[in-house]
Amino acid sequence: MEPTGIQVSFFQHLKSQLPPHLSLVDEIAELLSISNDSAYRRIRAEKPISFEELQKICVHYHVSLDQFLHLQNDSFIFSGKLAAGSDSFYEEWINKLLQDLAFMNTFEHRHLYYLTKDIPFIIFFQFHELASFKSFFWMKSILNYEALKGRKFSLKNDFKGFEDRYKKITSLYNQIPATEIWNTESINTTIRQIEFYRESNLFESKTDAILLYEKLEELITHIEAQAETGKKFTVGETVRSNAAAFNMFNNEVVLGDNTCLADLGKIKLTYLNHSVINFITTRDERFNNYIYESIINLIHKSTQISVVGEKDRSRFFNKLREEIHGRKNGLLQ
Repeated sequence: MEPTGIQVSFFQHLKSQLPPHLSLVDEIAELLSISNDSAYRRIRAEKPISFEELQKICVHYHVSLDQFLHLQNDSFIFSGKLAAGSDSFYEEWINKLLQDLAFMNTFEHRHLYYLTKDIPFIIFFQFHELASFKSFFWMKSILNYEALKGRKFSLKNDFKGFEDRYKKITSLYNQIPATEIWNTESINTTIRQIEFYRESNLFESKTDAILLYEKLEELITHIEAQAETGKKFTVGETVRSNAAAFNMFNNEVVLGDNTCLADLGKIKLTYLNHSVINFITTRDERFNNYIYESIINLIHKSTQISVVGEKDRSRFFNKLREEIHGRKNGLLQ
């Protein structure tokens, strides 16, 4: 392929990565701080693109030249922001999550695949008490916020500053069809966090820990209702006939690692969880296709507990409730 042909193909590849409502010309013009006419000339290969411009485009849109040029190597390009010593990271993390979900909803075809090690964190946002506890735990015990040093958790703490964004995140998330692979161990991380705070005397009141277990049971009941109907819906809402599909599987052998794959039709995005709260993302086609095939293979080796499999579904959720009841009853004694 001639150099001009490669340049044209590069921009065609880039256009396929953009949401349908975005104009490639406008995007390139703004990113490179050039006129729309200059952007057109680069897209049509009438003007060669410079290495500096190419670097800026690839970094901004997370494009791998190795992948585009079909260079065979063992490297994959990921992007992500690491939690730094700042009391603003959690808010930035929430804003990025909101931005990514809004981006996914610009695609007509969209589907999320989730391999759960823990309960998918977005679900907690529908329960004020659990969302408050998770927010406090992540900021104090994982991100080491200076402002929370020496403080204990209380449901009286004010986390209302996040509630509007939690509602928006929940709304966007519930518009995306999903397939989740669970294991009965998926609940244990949250239980261990509650128990750690209880044993470390980090609850201002024992009644807060008891209430968290009650809300955790409500969360499990909500997930069970979604599995029964095969639809996503917000707590307290009536299930709509056109609601996004919810497919749930139980794998008794494999515990997931919180890998999330967004299938957006022409493109796929893989989110890999690391360091508790951090995620890195890639658009690498080869990597994403491998993850997709691995997930499909795992689904074939799992038991469907959404819509069908009432007996298996009841057994699965009853086991989760038994674990919660045991912990709560231990606090009541």
